[in-house]
Amino acid sequence: MKFVLWLVLAIAAVVNVASSFAFSGIEQMVISGVTGLTVIATATGLYLTRDRRAA
Repeated sequence: MKFVLWLVLAIAAVVNVASSFAFSGIEQMVISGVTGLTVIATATGLYLTRDRRAA
């Protein structure tokens, strides 16, 4: 599960950067918004599935 989340996170980050060069205007805004939400969701998923260690 963590591998898939890391993979999606990496792909979303790459697509977000690439969309800045490949698109402009509303297309770039939509792609950036979708990839941004994907990054937030996968980062949250990774945070919730982390190994918790007792202090």
